[in-house]
Amino acid sequence: MKELIHNQRAYFNTNATKNVAFRKAQLKKLKAVLKQNEALLYEAIFQDFKKSEFDTYSTELSFVYHDISEAINKVGKWSRVKRARTNLINFPAKTYVIPEPLGVTLVIGAWNYPYLLSLAPVIAAIAAGNTVILKPSELPSNTSRAMAKIINENFDANYLRVIEGGVAETTALLAEKLDKIFFTGSVPVGKIIYQAAAKNLTPVTLELGGKSPAIITADSNLKMAAKRIVWAKFLNAGQTCISPDYILIDAKVKSAFIDLVKQEIEQAEYATTNHNYVQIINESNLERLAKMIDPAKVIIGGEIDRVERCIAPTVMDNVSFEDAIMQEEIFGPIMPIITYESLAEAIAKVKSYPKPLSLYVFTKNKAQRAQVLNELSFGGGGVNEAIMQITNHHVPFGGVGESGIGSYHGESGFKAFSHYKSVIDKPTWFELSLKYAPRSAKKLKWVKFLMGQK
Repeated sequence: MKELIHNQRAYFNTNATKNVAFRKAQLKKLKAVLKQNEALLYEAIFQDFKKSEFDTYSTELSFVYHDISEAINKVGKWSRVKRARTNLINFPAKTYVIPEPLGVTLVIGAWNYPYLLSLAPVIAAIAAGNTVILKPSELPSNTSRAMAKIINENFDANYLRVIEGGVAETTALLAEKLDKIFFTGSVPVGKIIYQAAAKNLTPVTLELGGKSPAIITADSNLKMAAKRIVWAKFLNAGQTCISPDYILIDAKVKSAFIDLVKQEIEQAEYATTNHNYVQIINESNLERLAKMIDPAKVIIGGEIDRVERCIAPTVMDNVSFEDAIMQEEIFGPIMPIITYESLAEAIAKVKSYPKPLSLYVFTKNKAQRAQVLNELSFGGGGVNEAIMQITNHHVPFGGVGESGIGSYHGESGFKAFSHYKSVIDKPTWFELSLKYAPRSAKKLKWVKFLMGQK
């Protein structure tokens, strides 16, 4: 680890990575080698948790390819020196801001979308002009191995390298001096990453999670709400950080909503053999989820196939905030339903939890929509939609509070891996005497005027 980081820092210090043409060339190369090895990527992720080619492309590789294309097209603009206004006291200087790469960066990927959540930050780091060490999650071992093979066989280790392994390897990397750490994963591990980074004052981006609610008001389009929520909740078998974690619904429409949810689940026919469902990542997570299911409250699903590592799409009714399933992020195909009598009551309960990564409100009422959006803090979300906010690269993606620090996607990703250096550039043919001795009341008056004070 020491040698790798030393060599990457030495390579970064040659300034080769700062050249925009070089960055574009590396991004084009990455896209090419990924496309050449798509069959390997599809096979690897299917071996890990039976994710279909359709879902792998639509929820992972399509985003990766889009990110690369956008970076290639826009990195010249993003990295351009930007002029800024100069205040009166610095007349006749020019002021500008120079985006510069941070240096040697570490990306720690997540297991639930192993390609997207590993490679998207790598693309942003390359676009910003850094060297990159990628540490994929070890849980989907086949996808980790596939990324290591594709990248390590095609890129100079001094520039871009995949390090495989588990806790020991991650700990060894974190012990070294890095210039940026980007982590996607759970809140407990995020805290460990943050503590390790603090020892070297290394800047971090933490993409975490939390209990993301879907609030459904009495006047919502229940049929559409059920359709969109069922799709979002059971996509990737619920193993999605921005999945609706639980339902908060007006008690008056709960029964009708449950009937519609049943219809949607039946119509979807979720199964790995139908290429629209995946396994739980491992036995440990399967058992964790199994303990959350209260058979007395299950109204849909609940079946567990331990041989296939599958949990049927499950809905639990009459859930309270004190139940076991409400004590941690679910991250699986279990949908708890909690009712409320007033929207103010629902908002108060959400506020009692840490700020979620996502929040969704389903309503036709503009006043209630505004109330939810104005009163609740969350990373990002949707009105009458779920998960789809991540598909819009024109807006940043990230959490707030315990759900994350910083954001990325598009130019936000470039900024996450950049430092914006402010420069004042002043000619030598003129100089005001105000800042020099001797001091005087008249000079102070002029200083106040030039600094915009009356």
